[in-house]
Amino acid sequence: MNDMMKNLQRMTSLEIAQVTGKPHNDVLKAVRKMEPAWAKITQGKFSLSNYQDATGRTLPCYALTKTECLYVATKFNDAARARLVLRWEELEHARLTQPTADARALLVTEKEILSQGDRIRRQTIGRENAAADGCLTVSELARELATTVRDLNRLLVDRGVQFWNGGRYKLTAEYRDCGLAKDRAFHYYSLEGEKKQRYYLVWTREGADYIRSMF
Repeated sequence: MNDMMKNLQRMTSLEIAQVTGKPHNDVLKAVRKMEPAWAKITQGKFSLSNYQDATGRTLPCYALTKTECLYVATKFNDAARARLVLRWEELEHARLTQPTADARALLVTEKEILSQGDRIRRQTIGRENAAADGCLTVSELARELATTVRDLNRLLVDRGVQFWNGGRYKLTAEYRDCGLAKDRAFHYYSLEGEKKQRYYLVWTREGADYIRSMF
């Protein structure tokens, strides 16, 4: 219970005086007058603090929770109570919309984890695709040869170099071990966040020269 009370948002008697337009001494008098009844019911006194005035003197003040503050305000006039209630609403809204230190720390940790995951994923893909480094995609070759990707793929199928199977092009048995192409991995995620992977052909220098010879 003590730990919970320590973590509650509080308003000092100085702030109460400023919000309600009352002299601080009057607020102190009201707090002290109402403290015995509060202590009798809750078995706890109001939290006493201090502040320094303009002359440097250390003077007493109270730091009250919302419940304690509104209890004391029952002795104030309607306008003062209304201003106090509205001020508490502002404070609570600010607290709810501003992330706590723990939330900010969690956010930083989450970003670090995601960043580390991205680095690991890039390294994994880099190792997996190392054999395909320097190869040309069919798009790059089509652009170089002033044709379309569709027409180039169709030509390679007609010449018996590749065939369509399982949602991708693959080399035919005749060209499979000729060093013309490599498989390159592409990683992506589904809408459900599931990691997926597919492969596509990229053409080695020998493969690119062979395709150029067709033109």
